Amino acid sequence: MITALAVAVMLALGPLPAVDAPLPDGTAPRVPATGLQAPQACEDSGGAPGPRVPDTQVAALGLDAAHRLATGRGVRVAVIDTGIAPHPRLDGRVTGVGDYVRGGSGLEDCDGHGTAVAGLLAASPNADDGFRGVAPDATLLSIRQSSRRYTLGGSSTGVGNVDTLADALVLAVRAGADVVNVSEAGCVTPAVAEDAAPPLRAALRFAADHDVVVVAAAGNVGGGGCLDGEVALPGWLGEDVLTVGALDARGGPAPFGVRGPWVDIAAPGAGLDTLGVPGGFTREPVRGTSFAAPFVAGTAALLTQQRPDASAREIVGTILATARPLPSATRDAVGSGVVDPVAALSLHPTTDAPAAGTGAAQPRPAHTPPTTQGRPTAPLPGLGERVDVEPPLPPGVAVAIVVACVAALPLAVRALRRRP
Repeated sequence: MITALAVAVMLALGPLPAVDAPLPDGTAPRVPATGLQAPQACEDSGGAPGPRVPDTQVAALGLDAAHRLATGRGVRVAVIDTGIAPHPRLDGRVTGVGDYVRGGSGLEDCDGHGTAVAGLLAASPNADDGFRGVAPDATLLSIRQSSRRYTLGGSSTGVGNVDTLADALVLAVRAGADVVNVSEAGCVTPAVAEDAAPPLRAALRFAADHDVVVVAAAGNVGGGGCLDGEVALPGWLGEDVLTVGALDARGGPAPFGVRGPWVDIAAPGAGLDTLGVPGGFTREPVRGTSFAAPFVAGTAALLTQQRPDASAREIVGTILATARPLPSATRDAVGSGVVDPVAALSLHPTTDAPAAGTGAAQPRPAHTPPTTQGRPTAPLPGLGERVDVEPPLPPGVAVAIVVACVAALPLAVRALRRRP
């Protein structure tokens, strides 16, 4: 739980200084990590025949109407997560880009989390069950960057660290992503964050310089989430990431969502049905800011199809300008409000565009990618915790989901993120 004392401590610390850092290598390994220990069996999260009940918060997004305007066709969305497993509702639209866990393509998901995120983002519609992703014609680029089901050297924290996350962001950009979804984060102390932030900040700037929209989950508290006095990466690292909070099943701010002045926008994040592994739907509804993020990333994909010449800043500005306000909620919980795909797609791109980011996209400078080999890494604690599943779970049933855990951060960082 975030306390007033913790917030006061963070305010006293002030923002991290902007530090120029070498661009991460952005090359996925082709062999398993040294000391990798494989699981006895991957999680089996699927098998349910279909959604249990229609979700009123998802229905309120008006995806039927949105898809009359855009479906994400021709747009590439990178999912940096636990991998994406093959699933009929993804229609062969998933391309494996890299795997920082075992080496390879990234088309394996032993945790079920990446596939669940992919379903909310881009599952094809089916009239029999009414379930569809926000951008059902988008192409997904799968990058497996983390896993709780694998361990390194006997550690119980799973696989995934800040350096590989930065590498994965650069890899996504080089693979041609238009949008990147990051439904994971790491809760760390300010001292660790100060060391770990530079490569992530460089990677996010690299994405922004190439007009790539990066969307990240705001994070969860409790049950393995952030503790008092911790900060998280990458959700608060500057203006180059769009941070997403969650709504509960009644449409209010989710009690499990981390609140802070860096939260940009909110989306449904509780009681959600989505795709399971090896097929069907998850046996239990999922919840967490991990699952709110793909609603925003999907909206960015729709806008990118509709306005292929728009800059990343214009896409983000449109999403924020058309968010539906929640009068009873604080900005720390929901940012500008609830994502509204129909309103975003209906905003006139020339006369109604928000003031922020109205300039046309410009050619971006080339980057030379030096290596970060030898720099100390900071693990992403909390990866793979099971706090993103709707309790209670029936005996013997578990869905392994990666935590997106973020803590309070200074108002000054919020100002830094919106600098021109």
